Amino acid sequence: MISKIQKFKDSTNFTNALKITIAGVFSVLLFNYLGNIRIGITIALGAFFVFPSDVPSNLKHKINGLVVTSLIVSGVNLIINLSHPYPLIFYPVLTGLIFLVSMLAVYDQRATMVAFSGLLSISLSFSHLNTGFEEILKHAGLLLSGGLFYLIISILFHYIRPNRYIELQIAECMSHTSSYLKLRGDLWELNSNRKDITKKQLQVQVELNTIHENIRDILVRNRTNYGSSNQNRKMLLSFISLVEIMELALSTSFDHNKLHQKFDNHPIVLITYQNLAYNLAKSLKHLSASILNKTPYKSKLNLIEDLHHYKDAIQQYKNDLGKTKSIEGVLMLTTMLDYAEKQVEKIKILERAFTKTVQLKDLNGRDKDLEKLIQHHYYPINTLIENFSFSSTIFRHSVRITITILIGYMIGKVLPFQNVYWIILTIVVIMRPGYGLTKERTYHRFIGTLVGGFIAFSLLSIIPNTTIIGVLCILAMILGFSFNPSNYKIGTTFITIHVIFIFAILTPDMDNLIQYRILDTIVGAILAILANYFLWPSWEFFNVPEYLEKSIEANRNYLKEISVLYNNKGAVTPSYRLARNTSFIEVGNLMASFQRMLQEPKSKQNNLSLFYKLTVLNHALLSSAASLGTYTQSHKTTKASDSFNKAIEQIIKKLDFAISLLKENAVESKKDLTDADLTNENLSELKNIQSRELNTEHDLNEMSFLLKMQEVQLVIEQLIWLNNLSDTIVKTTKQLIDTYKKSH
Repeated sequence: MISKIQKFKDSTNFTNALKITIAGVFSVLLFNYLGNIRIGITIALGAFFVFPSDVPSNLKHKINGLVVTSLIVSGVNLIINLSHPYPLIFYPVLTGLIFLVSMLAVYDQRATMVAFSGLLSISLSFSHLNTGFEEILKHAGLLLSGGLFYLIISILFHYIRPNRYIELQIAECMSHTSSYLKLRGDLWELNSNRKDITKKQLQVQVELNTIHENIRDILVRNRTNYGSSNQNRKMLLSFISLVEIMELALSTSFDHNKLHQKFDNHPIVLITYQNLAYNLAKSLKHLSASILNKTPYKSKLNLIEDLHHYKDAIQQYKNDLGKTKSIEGVLMLTTMLDYAEKQVEKIKILERAFTKTVQLKDLNGRDKDLEKLIQHHYYPINTLIENFSFSSTIFRHSVRITITILIGYMIGKVLPFQNVYWIILTIVVIMRPGYGLTKERTYHRFIGTLVGGFIAFSLLSIIPNTTIIGVLCILAMILGFSFNPSNYKIGTTFITIHVIFIFAILTPDMDNLIQYRILDTIVGAILAILANYFLWPSWEFFNVPEYLEKSIEANRNYLKEISVLYNNKGAVTPSYRLARNTSFIEVGNLMASFQRMLQEPKSKQNNLSLFYKLTVLNHALLSSAASLGTYTQSHKTTKASDSFNKAIEQIIKKLDFAISLLKENAVESKKDLTDADLTNENLSELKNIQSRELNTEHDLNEMSFLLKMQEVQLVIEQLIWLNNLSDTIVKTTKQLIDTYKKSH
């Protein structure tokens, strides 16, 4: 319990909640003391509007982002107040403002949050429309002051704990990587539900992709801007090691059914290995906990001893069966040992990073070309213009939210609603590009509002003291903003309590006011849901084919780079690193798209089973390709045979064919069938080589022979697997395209 509270207190969400609470409460209390609480409330609103755009980043981007957001927030408020008295000008201006601000989301996460801040400012502009140029200008200036005041507080927090965010991200990355390794250990259970475990692995990988991007962006930019400090080197070494651990895990897959059958009479071998696999995960979990708790790390497990136990189990297996009969099994177990040794080595590097000073030489050049893998934050006007099309998800969302807000505004004006701004605010807060997330947030907001209202009124009925209510109001604000990003239902509950307590302090007779708030919330939520369903909906089955195409293209390009590396040997090139990184990202994007599809109505989950199958196939293809690539990097391999190159060439052609099917310009020809036959011929030849080598008498003590056999077995098995996967991808893609043609 104590560790959970400590984790919550150290979290980024809690820190951000503290920042906005300090900015808001300080402003209100200061100007209340000076006798003008309205100024304090306006400044607090300015801070509140800017707060969402304070996404984690390096200091330069943080400052630029918050300054731009402050200008947009005050600017849109100024324009709305100036144009409101003139209906012929006001409505076109309001429409244009909502649409253009929403379109900012085409760029990146920061721009999306800037757009959200701008929409918040637009919605709450209607809470108090000023008259007179001086008053309007003063109000906009106070909002700008509030945004800049929040910026100052955010900068102060940055200098107070400059490295805590990246430490927490590294700890979270360790925890997720540990979960992934734990799931790999679960696969060794004899009757494990492998389909369910695979789904969980895909979900963890999606979350890890996001964390990797965040860490990579901040670490690389910090190194570029501030040089290489010990702390930055430590975090960089930790991150690179974690990425390598994850890539190694993804690239090393085992046929668990085959292994269980092979070693059915020797279960101790697999039990020993499973124990080792679990301890790999536990080591990362312990290290993550030490970072979160800010305690010195001390290893609780002996991974080296676990490796020795596994080696002893392999030796015992060899002794039981004899040299000749055990050769195939020993090769399988040796491949597993090779994987485990590499993971132990990387975990030991992680442990040393948090127990000793990290020198530049410890990176050993592994940070080379890392800058090429980060997403560069450019905001060219061309990107905005190119998205002015209904083929763009953000464009459709911008049109949709513009129309919905205008309808909400009209309803609030025509019908006897007390405050139209609460309807608009509900639409802005709930509405998202996808139907699934909008529906989920609507449900959570409704539940949170009801529960929060019940708790707030219950407390008000037994606590008449205004000071106590004020303290509880501040506490609810901190908890509301802390939970809002991670658990919207709980966040909404506390924010509702906070809002009701504010009205209780400012407005003695507030019963009617709260009833109107609940009614406004319901109207706004209904409008948001209906708009997402009927106004140019962005159903995920429209987007999945694009993600699928990008995923197959990325895997194909990665496979090409692996082939080049296997043929040319030598050091890993920047193009190889880029292709590998792109492949991991695109497969992750495909998995995220599928998960969004699961949130949508059953009637809109078109071809769900085919999409899931193709998602799993692409993940398996990436895993197999990465296995081949990782082995090539870490071992001295033999010369690539003609059969190897021809097999790779035909696998790539099959992936090209699948891509062309998705682009709707493919015609199956006789050449495609001939290519498939050639692939089978090449693979048959490779299988014959494997069979001849396995049946030849050799001295098993010859390390060179064992290494050669390990290469033969791994390369041929991966090529066979890649061929089968590419065949299935083509067949499933054909089924998908045929289904589309029948339904249109």
